[in-house]
Amino acid sequence: MENQFDTHEVFNQPPVYDHVNLYETDAPLKAALAAEDAGWAGASLSAFGAQLGTAEAFHQAHLANTRLPELNTFDTQGHRQDTVEFHPAYHHFMDLSKRAGIHCGAFDGLATDGREKGLGVGAARAAKHYMMSQVEAGHICPITMTHAAIPALQNQPDLFRALLPKLLSHTYDPTFRPIADKSGITIGMGMTEKQGGTDVRANTTVAEPIDAGGPGQLYRITGHKWFMSAPMCDAFLVLAQTGNALSVFFVPRFTGDGTINGLRFQRLKNKLGNKSNASSEVEFVGAEGMLIGDEGRGIANIMTMANYTRLDCALGSAGLMRQALSRAVHHAQYRTVFQKKLIDQPMMTALLADMSLEVAAATHLSIRLAGAYERMDDPMNTAYARLMTPVTKYWVTKRGPTLGYEAMECLGGNGYVEDGVLARIYRELPVNSIWEGSGSVMCLDLLRVASRERESLEAVIGWLSEVKGRSSHYDDALAELTDNIAGGLNEALGRWLTERLATLAAAKLLMERAPENVADAYIGTRLDPFGRHGAYGSLPKGVDARAVIDAVVAF
Repeated sequence: MENQFDTHEVFNQPPVYDHVNLYETDAPLKAALAAEDAGWAGASLSAFGAQLGTAEAFHQAHLANTRLPELNTFDTQGHRQDTVEFHPAYHHFMDLSKRAGIHCGAFDGLATDGREKGLGVGAARAAKHYMMSQVEAGHICPITMTHAAIPALQNQPDLFRALLPKLLSHTYDPTFRPIADKSGITIGMGMTEKQGGTDVRANTTVAEPIDAGGPGQLYRITGHKWFMSAPMCDAFLVLAQTGNALSVFFVPRFTGDGTINGLRFQRLKNKLGNKSNASSEVEFVGAEGMLIGDEGRGIANIMTMANYTRLDCALGSAGLMRQALSRAVHHAQYRTVFQKKLIDQPMMTALLADMSLEVAAATHLSIRLAGAYERMDDPMNTAYARLMTPVTKYWVTKRGPTLGYEAMECLGGNGYVEDGVLARIYRELPVNSIWEGSGSVMCLDLLRVASRERESLEAVIGWLSEVKGRSSHYDDALAELTDNIAGGLNEALGRWLTERLATLAAAKLLMERAPENVADAYIGTRLDPFGRHGAYGSLPKGVDARAVIDAVVAF
């Protein structure tokens, strides 16, 4: 007997997004990994992609982002505690990412079991980051910072050697206790202050030596940080002023004698997105920290960490864009409107194809950058990493929010409600453009590298020139670039230069690594001066939109 309260049958809705292998359905990712010598990781990446692409995984992500972290300033007896409590779903993802090695994967060559860098481990690790970001991006913050701290800590070799086994450990240990008692650790970062923001030279936090001072010695740190993620990390790399300008310090949650260090969390930030990740405002009350490297080398040393986090900002945005596109295509394949599937409606087909081009470009740019970081012993890859880190971070993270909005619109009202995934993805996407250097900062970094290391700019232009003759639009865009920089670099053109380098690099990678129809359509929409305008979905005549979608998204 039918339920007497039923008034209608539910139909014309897509099936639950479940059992989607995030690796096997992603042709651009597989092609990018093969080009970076990481094809050997296909089996493990496929297993990881299958594990993540389930309705249950996305449900756990929903829980982590709706059952928010809570700050516990005091214990029940009134003692300062300064801990943050997370929902079990958050710990679930931290455990998954640690076991997958996302926190250390590009540095597997530092292990003592015979592995070597240069064999695609960096790109394989990047692929795991990219896939995990599609499901739950917030917890990736401490995972990314731990990964990025590894090269920065090498500036203090004795400390680095002591920490290395715990940094490379694939065990997630969420307990609040000294590092010596833990099986695995995470590292955070504290740079930003109220009065300075991007201008970290304006920082007022001070560090005074406890004894003689110098590299590897202990200092007392007093001051504040306006943003510090993630507060339950086991230690932080913190910028503070010494007598010789800014220096960087290793500040653990516990001091050497096992007492809680002087980090006083004032509040957790109420952010637009990135809800599962706790970002804090903190006061340092005579906190104990170890100087990393020489005094006055703080910015140079912390930038080692910042560059790796910028790579991960691009990877994270590329992953979120990928999931937004996947959800839009999944919906359009099953939803019937005006007697045809949405995906077969010409305007929707063009929109999804244009979004597919963006996602393919973001994927190739991000994985190529990860590959460059792995091969820094090669001058070309060193130049690429130096110049293209700010370019890739700027472009990929800038393209994300608009694409996320378009994906929401494909689903209509169902895309806008918080019950689904797309609203959360949309709120998450802006953060990667803001954190670790906003858009204008990335453009200034590009101009700085291009001015001070002209050879890096020339090397990348030489790399771009390798495909000259394959597309007149590409050749014209490259010529315009070289003409504009011939007379010097103009700060007012910083964004134009950054965007032109990004789209040229993406076009070259697609010509080399993607199907011809995808590369041609990208060039025709991003480099043809008459082919690109406003919103997604404006494709030039002659593009086989359905073929582009099928080349990028394969359910």
